Amino acid sequence: MILRTAGTNCDEETAYAWSLAGADPRRVHVRQLIDRPALLDEFAILTIPGGFSYGDDISAGKILATQMIHHLTDALADFVHAGKLVLGICNGFQVLVKAGLLPGGENGGTGVQQVTLAQNDSARFEDRWVHLRTSSKSSAFLPADVVLAMPIAHAEGKLVAADDAIRARILANGHAALVYCDSGGKPGPYPVNPNGSEADIAGLADATGRILGLMPHPERHVFSTQHPQWTRRRATQADGRVLFDHAVKSAKSI
Repeated sequence: MILRTAGTNCDEETAYAWSLAGADPRRVHVRQLIDRPALLDEFAILTIPGGFSYGDDISAGKILATQMIHHLTDALADFVHAGKLVLGICNGFQVLVKAGLLPGGENGGTGVQQVTLAQNDSARFEDRWVHLRTSSKSSAFLPADVVLAMPIAHAEGKLVAADDAIRARILANGHAALVYCDSGGKPGPYPVNPNGSEADIAGLADATGRILGLMPHPERHVFSTQHPQWTRRRATQADGRVLFDHAVKSAKSI
């Protein structure tokens, strides 16, 4: 299920990426899901794609997150507890953190917001290619210890924890699923870290590894020729496909 609403603008590309990985994607408006939460039972993966849901009024992703808290908390809890997967891309990541699903507690989402995605340190919209290093442990979405290239496109992507204790728990418990790095996997200042995220975090996973949010756009790198240096990279695998392929394989084992 690819959840969309007013302002969502990456749902069709995301559906195409899932179909390339062998999934059977369906775009569903949030009002349809609120009217019939049991619709989630028909799916193994829920995706909240990128865009500017509700024009990012109040703050990025806040209104859709509030809808989910007030209307879909029980249905989402059942979905997650069934071992199914949840993915938030860019604006979808902003929704997941503001709904309290990420980074979550030791046993899943708490429903309490613990981090936010603030304005980039550059005070501008960042639209560029970045490198990402995955965590030392694999998850339902990502293999361990690989460097991937994906594009970003956001103005509010700086991950900030509510306090030092939450930041320490994120790092100690492996919630930092993706960090910004250079092509060799090493951290660095802007533009390697394009937004000033604490601990260079580009994506978070919950304790189970079945909920993932990330600021970069994997759906925009599903063919090797989409990378601006594709002739130099000579890569046969598009890095965004890694995420979708890995997730479909995980979902089939549910």
